[in-house]
Amino acid sequence: MKIGERGQVTIPKKLRTMYGLDKNVEVEFLSENGRLVIQKKPPKRHPVDRLVGIGRLPFGESVDDYIEQARGR
Repeated sequence: MKIGERGQVTIPKKLRTMYGLDKNVEVEFLSENGRLVIQKKPPKRHPVDRLVGIGRLPFGESVDDYIEQARGR
C-alpha cells in the first residue's frame, strides 16, 4: 500500500468492518514504540451526561412515588 499525493491511505474494507471504522467515525493517530497506530476516538459525551444518575431520591422512595408526591397527590 502506498501513501497518496495528499497523504491519504485506504484502509482495507475487511479491516474497516472488523474494527467498526464506518463513515464519519473519528480516528486518531498515535506513535507507540516506533510504530504508527490508528484508533477510534472515544465518543464525545454531552456535558449533561456526567450528571445522569447522581441525583438521589429520599430513602426507600420509588420514582413513581416521588412524582406523585411532587404533584401533590
